[in-house]
Amino acid sequence: MSHRLSALVARLGERNPLPDGTLTVGAGLVVNGIMSYAFLGIAGRTLGTEAFEPLSVWWALIYLIGPGFFLPLEQEVSRALANRWARGLGVGTLVRQAGQLGAGLTAVLVVATLVSAPVLLDHLFDDQVLIVIGLVAAIVGYAAVHLARGTLAGLGRFRGYATYFVVENTLRVAACVALWLLGADTAGPYALAAGLAPGLALIVALRGEHDLASPGPEADWSELRAALGSLLAASILTAFLLNAGVLAVELLSDDTESGEASVFLAGLAVSRVPVFLFQAVQAALLPKLSALAGAGRFQEFRDRLWRLLFAVGGIGVLGVVGAGLVGPVLIHVLFGEDYALDRIDLVLLAASSAAFMLAVALGQALIALEGQSRVALGWLVGVVAFFAVTALGEDLFFRVEAGLAAGSAVAAVVIGLLARHRLHGKLRAHPHTLTAIDGAEVRE
Repeated sequence: MSHRLSALVARLGERNPLPDGTLTVGAGLVVNGIMSYAFLGIAGRTLGTEAFEPLSVWWALIYLIGPGFFLPLEQEVSRALANRWARGLGVGTLVRQAGQLGAGLTAVLVVATLVSAPVLLDHLFDDQVLIVIGLVAAIVGYAAVHLARGTLAGLGRFRGYATYFVVENTLRVAACVALWLLGADTAGPYALAAGLAPGLALIVALRGEHDLASPGPEADWSELRAALGSLLAASILTAFLLNAGVLAVELLSDDTESGEASVFLAGLAVSRVPVFLFQAVQAALLPKLSALAGAGRFQEFRDRLWRLLFAVGGIGVLGVVGAGLVGPVLIHVLFGEDYALDRIDLVLLAASSAAFMLAVALGQALIALEGQSRVALGWLVGVVAFFAVTALGEDLFFRVEAGLAAGSAVAAVVIGLLARHRLHGKLRAHPHTLTAIDGAEVRE
C-alpha cells in the first residue's frame, strides 16, 4: 500500500504543470500581494488622487527600474547556478562575479538618478526631494534583492525566497499606517518608507540561510556575461511594457486631467493580480527548464512547457472574467469612490495581463534554451506595437489600455514563434532524450 501511494504521488507530481517551488513562493506572494494592495489603498485614500499621483508615478518607476535592470542578473544567476548544481559543481565564484556586476550597475543607476533629479522633481515628483531619496534607496535595495533571489532560486531554496515577499510589503504597510497616524499628507514620506523596505526585508529573509556560495571551480566571466546584454535589453523592454501605462497616462494627460495616473494605477493593481502571482511560477520556472536543457531532456522540456502554457492561459482567462465581474467593486473597496474605472477599462487591462504572462512564460523557455537575444527581439516588437497603438487613440485611458494589450499580445506571438523554432532545433539535434547526468538523475 505504501509503495502504491508513493507511486501515485510521484505520478501526480509529474502531471503538475507548475515547477517545483511554485507553491512555496506563491504562498509568500499571496501575503505580499495583500500587503501591496493595503499599502496602495491606505496611501491612496489618505492622500487623495492628486497628492497620490507623484507616489503612483514613483511606484511605476521603481518596478520599471528594479526588475527592469536587475531581473536579468537574477535570471542569469538562477540559470547558471541551477546548471552548475545539476553537474555537482560549487557556485561560489559565480555568486561573487554576479555581485560585482550588480554593484557596477547599481552605481550607474544611482548616478543617473541623481543627475536627472531636477527633471524628475519638476515634471514627475512635485518637487518632493524625499521621493528621489526613496527612489535611490529602492534601486540599491532591489540590486541586492535580485542577486539574493537568483542565488536562492538556483539552489532550490524557495523558503527564503518566499520569506522575502512576506516581509517586503508588510514593512511598507506598517510604515504606511504609522505615517497615516502621524498625519503625513504628502507622497514623500510614503516613497521613502517604501524605498527602504526591499533592503530591510532581504536582511530578514536571509537569516538562517547558509552555504549560498559553496566552493567550486573558477568560473569564466562568459558564464554570466555572455548573454547578459541581451537579457538586460529584454528585461528593460519587458518592465517598460508592464509599467508604461501609468507613465503614459501621466505624460499624455492635460491640465484638466489631474490625478488620472492615480486612478489608472488603481485599475492596474486590481487587473494584474494574476501577473503578481505569476512571479511564483517565474521564479521556479527558469531553474527547472535550465536544468532540463542542460541535461538534454528536451522532450520533457517541451511537455512541461505545454502544460504550463495551458495553465497560464487558464489563469489569464479567469483574470479577464474576474476583472469584468468584480473589478469595479474591488477598486471601490480598496481605494475609494474617487478611483472609479469602467468595466471595459479593467477587462482591457486584464487581457493585457493575460497576454503578458504568456509572453513571459515563453520568454523563460527561450532563455533556458540560450535564446536571450531572441527574447529581446520579441519584447522590442511588443514595445513598438504599444507606441503605435497608443499614438493612434484619443481617449486617454482607452488608448493606453489598447496599447498595452496590443503590445503584450504581439510580444507573446513573436516570442512563441521564436521559442518554437529554437526548441525544434534542439529536438532535431538531440533525438534521444537524456534522463541522467553521469548516472545521477537531474535534481528536481
